[in-house]
Amino acid sequence: MDTPTTHTLKVPGATLYYETRGSGPVLLLIPGGGADAAVYAAIAPALADAGYTVVAQDPRGQSRSTLDGPPAGQRPADWADDACRLLDVVSPHEPAYVLGCSAGAIVALDLLARHPERVRRVVAHEPPLVEVLEDPAPYRALFAEVRALFLEEGGGPAMKRFGEGLGEARPEREPDEPAPEVREMMPRAYGNMPFFLEHVLCPFTGTTADLPALREASARLVTAAGRDSRPQPALYGPARRLAELTGAAFAEFPGGHLGCTERPREFAARLLEVLDDRERVAAAAR
Repeated sequence: MDTPTTHTLKVPGATLYYETRGSGPVLLLIPGGGADAAVYAAIAPALADAGYTVVAQDPRGQSRSTLDGPPAGQRPADWADDACRLLDVVSPHEPAYVLGCSAGAIVALDLLARHPERVRRVVAHEPPLVEVLEDPAPYRALFAEVRALFLEEGGGPAMKRFGEGLGEARPEREPDEPAPEVREMMPRAYGNMPFFLEHVLCPFTGTTADLPALREASARLVTAAGRDSRPQPALYGPARRLAELTGAAFAEFPGGHLGCTERPREFAARLLEVLDDRERVAAAAR
């Protein structure tokens, strides 16, 4: 497996860490809360082999992307501006493809809504934008409870309640063995949990999507969810609902919320299929 090239980029309030591999149009991979670029390590080589320059980043405040000051409440708009500045470096003259998962999908949607000229296509995998659900109140209360539990009792009780509140997925089969890079990421992800629980979880899940802007850009948007996540309304439901509200395409992916690590070969193949299908649709419309 080819080793990616590592880089840093200074942005307002932080220094971003990112990795690149391959050549061709840029495909930016944005991780979710608590994760970093390594969460995509098992799918990146297949994407690069398919003809993309694959760019995976650590979000600000997580792992190797350091903040200039003390941790504080995070905003999807700031993370999206980071992604836009990164695209200005790695794809200055062409719009890019973007995959965001979980909180990273919220960021990708904000990027598309506010900087549509920088994006060729977005695949938003399980953005937990529960405010688009018909009854978001139970999940809004859950996330507030999880944050309060973390502040009062620590990460263990908070994550236990988090998992209970989301409900159990029903995997079709056992996950694949994690890639070495994913195993190496786990201590970093564990270290990111306090930042995620206190500063990311509630402001991100409480975000209201810019539906008019996403409708305007719907031809460049695919919302996605994992088949195994069907029993988890807070994870599967927003992607489905966003497709209905914006007219964007919806695609099911292998695995669940962490399909890129659970079923990396199938996940990468499905992503390439979705990107290819949308490219053909766009070409036919021209």
